Amino acid sequence: MNTAIRATTPALRRLSFAFAADGSHAACLAAGPDGGWYAESWRLAPGALAEPVPLPLPGGRFESLRTQLVPLPDGRLLACRHDGERHDLVLLAPGPAGAAAAEQPVATLRMPGLRLVALPVDPAASSPSDAPVAVALGTDTTPTTHAWLVFADGRPPRQVAEFAGLHGGGVWLDRTGRLLALDRVRAGVVKSVVLDLRLGTVTPLLEISERSNDRLVLFDPDTSFLLLRSDAPGADRLGWGVLGSSAPVRFPECLHVPGLFLRPVVLEPGARAPEQTRVAIQVDHGVSSALALWRPGGGRLEPLAVPPGRLGAVGHWSAAGLRMPYSAPDRPAALATLRVDRLRSPGAGVAAAGPLPLALAPLSGPRLLPNPAAAVPGTGLVPAQVTGAPSTPVLGWRLDGSSAPAEGGRWHSAQALELAGPLGPIEAVVYGGEAWLSSPQLVLALHGGPADAWRLEFDPMLQRMAAEGLAVLAPNQRGSTGYGTEHAMAIRGAWGGPDLADVLGLLEGLAGQRAAIGLEPPALFGVSYGAFLALLTAAHAPADRVARCAVVAPFLSGARLLAEATPPVRALTRRLGGGEPVDDELGPRDVLALADRLTAPLLIVHGDRDEAVPVGQSRALRHELLRLGRAEGSDFRYVEAAGAGHEVLAEEGSAVLHELLAGFLRTGRTG
Repeated sequence: MNTAIRATTPALRRLSFAFAADGSHAACLAAGPDGGWYAESWRLAPGALAEPVPLPLPGGRFESLRTQLVPLPDGRLLACRHDGERHDLVLLAPGPAGAAAAEQPVATLRMPGLRLVALPVDPAASSPSDAPVAVALGTDTTPTTHAWLVFADGRPPRQVAEFAGLHGGGVWLDRTGRLLALDRVRAGVVKSVVLDLRLGTVTPLLEISERSNDRLVLFDPDTSFLLLRSDAPGADRLGWGVLGSSAPVRFPECLHVPGLFLRPVVLEPGARAPEQTRVAIQVDHGVSSALALWRPGGGRLEPLAVPPGRLGAVGHWSAAGLRMPYSAPDRPAALATLRVDRLRSPGAGVAAAGPLPLALAPLSGPRLLPNPAAAVPGTGLVPAQVTGAPSTPVLGWRLDGSSAPAEGGRWHSAQALELAGPLGPIEAVVYGGEAWLSSPQLVLALHGGPADAWRLEFDPMLQRMAAEGLAVLAPNQRGSTGYGTEHAMAIRGAWGGPDLADVLGLLEGLAGQRAAIGLEPPALFGVSYGAFLALLTAAHAPADRVARCAVVAPFLSGARLLAEATPPVRALTRRLGGGEPVDDELGPRDVLALADRLTAPLLIVHGDRDEAVPVGQSRALRHELLRLGRAEGSDFRYVEAAGAGHEVLAEEGSAVLHELLAGFLRTGRTG
């Protein structure tokens, strides 16, 4: 795809949003319908629509999903491109309309890890043109952290500090770019420390108790108000205090809500006292997110009436409003502008549905869900459930830059439902309207990870399925994140255990009800860990319960993945207990040993440069199917995407794979 075409293709995916320190610009990585990532610079002028400006690269090149972007106040972007231990720093500037971006190399740094932290901008002072724009923090294997000041005027980075240990985070304690709070990891404990970039020294900042994990989250240099996260109270909680004060850190009860994860996003500027500081807090639970205000003097979370969907956990708050990334199943990711005081509403939110047994799932026509749950006590917050354009405009809310569908097309909305699982409710994102269960074709879609989940956000692959006329049920079975530690850790050391039980239970209910009204059973779809789980499901379910199965980048077992994967993937697999055997009546969770049970039509897709799940996993499955006498092209189809990595459905050429997968899931034809 040439540069001019890429520059005018609507962006269907956007991620890694960041904001310039002065709020004048934002940046993100974007990709159109055919994949291939490029940078976007967003103009955020007060009183005007937020405007994305694509910065495609010359020569048909694309950015990596690992590229980090730092937006600068003049609209340029500082990009850090990672290739193993090589990290290239470049400046990107918008070219003429439709033309490639201008690239200016800054430096190449070599070490195992590197990341950028944007320098603050003091609104009361003028910044000289030769001032640094970012701090680069690199870590070697010692481990030692190195800090460089990065410039945008052609000068090479200047190293200013070198200190022992691994350090994450990055919160500025002043407006001059001298004092940077970092999270130091030592002996398994995390403490916030202060890096003085002028002196090159590191000193302690937070230590509530000797063994507590204490991390600075937000800080206001004007009032010395700080928000932190600590497990000193016995559980991981948000607390607040005043830097330099003798008063202890306080941990308000309203900031500790079981079942919800609170993400402080940004402070409102201009507070005159710590108790008056207002904080925008994103509240996540399951597929949904909500937004609330909190201030120390208020003692409660005050919900904001934002539309259902998923917020981006980063933002910038100024006189122009609060700006945050936002996405919904029928709204590709873009930037929302919120007039906070207009969105304040004690009655904000939509009641969540209680668990819905499959026997009560709607087969046709609209049906109200039973037992609406009340808001979480003391918060007024409940996760929104149904997406779609609001019937009336939301006063104080505007979404800029969300791509419209092609002429004559439409984006398909989705709803969140809770279905009864074997040991408790299972939340799912559902496409297909109220009559999804009685759709001619239904796909049971399984997410990757395993430490991941489906969200109430735009997903190009699920949209493609919906456009094909498929209903989709995307469940967050046990092992999914967003539902608390117990739910997420249920499969630690038991890959293909409780999660497989959940999926088999859902499949049995879905297939049984569909059979009762003369419909074919569901099809299975999964990516990465979800592909492994889909293959196990197809092998263990009765033959009449699976119509067909499509998998992308599957592995065959935790043990086989450990034998072939790269060191980082092996470390993650061991940490999550992926190599531990599951001992029950179903036997080993090894797809290769179960290949003779894979009787439904099967489509396997894998990138030949997959850096997470080696393509040898899928090749071994193909060879075993052939050995068993299965006919390639009729019983199964194997597609190896040349040059593609693990994110094969989000890379260049992905539109062809989306069409292939959606067509197969609808018809079952492999040829």
